[in-house]
Amino acid sequence: RDLIMNRFQNFKNGLLKDNPVFSLYLGICSTLAITTSVNNGLGMGVAVICVLIMSNVIISLVRNITPEEIRIPVYIVIIATLVKIIQMLIEAYAPALNTSLGVFIPLIVVNCIILGRAEAFASKHGVLDSALDGLGMGLGYTLAVTSMSLIREVLSTGMINLVNPFDETQVLFNIRILPDDYVISMFSSPVGAFVTFAILAALVSVYKNHAGQKVAAKEVK
Repeated sequence: RDLIMNRFQNFKNGLLKDNPVFSLYLGICSTLAITTSVNNGLGMGVAVICVLIMSNVIISLVRNITPEEIRIPVYIVIIATLVKIIQMLIEAYAPALNTSLGVFIPLIVVNCIILGRAEAFASKHGVLDSALDGLGMGLGYTLAVTSMSLIREVLSTGMINLVNPFDETQVLFNIRILPDDYVISMFSSPVGAFVTFAILAALVSVYKNHAGQKVAAKEVK
C-alpha cells in the first residue's frame, strides 16, 4: 500500500508541486513561443507526454547496461529517435499542427524536461515508476502550456478556437469570450507570453508556500 501511495504522490507532484514549467522552470523557451493558441498548447503537450513516457521507459530498461561514461549521449540518442518518430507522425497526420509548431517539435530533443527526468528519475528507477513519472510530468507540462495558451488566446483575440488537428477544416468549437473592444493584442506577442508566465508562476509559488505553511502548522500541533 505504501508503494502505491508513493507512486501516486510522485505522479501527482508533476501536476503542480513539481510542475516542470511553473515550479522547476524547465522548457520555458518552447512554452513562451508556442502558447499563442489552445491548439498549439494541446498539440505540444501531447507530443511531450509521448516522448517523456517512452524515453523514461526505454532509459529505465537500459539503465543497468549503459556505461556511466556515455549515459548522457545514449539518453540523447534515444530521445532524438523518439522525437523524430513523433515529428514524422505529426507531419503525416496533422500537417496544420506541424506548421504552427514548426521548429519547436524537433527542439523537444533538447527540452530540459525530457533529459532532466531521464537523468534524475528514469536512470534510477524501474519501468513502471519511470512511466508514471513521465506521465505526471507530461501532464504537468500540458497543463502549463494549455493554461497559458488559453489565457493568451482569450485576451489577444477574445475567442477560444479549437480545430481538429487531423483535419484543419473541422472546427470543434469557436466561442467568443470577450468583445472586440476589450481585446489586448499585447498577449499575442512575446511580452504577453512573459507576463502570463510570470503571473501563473507567482500563483503556483503562492499556493506552494501556503500548502507548506499548513503542513508546518500541523507538525507543530
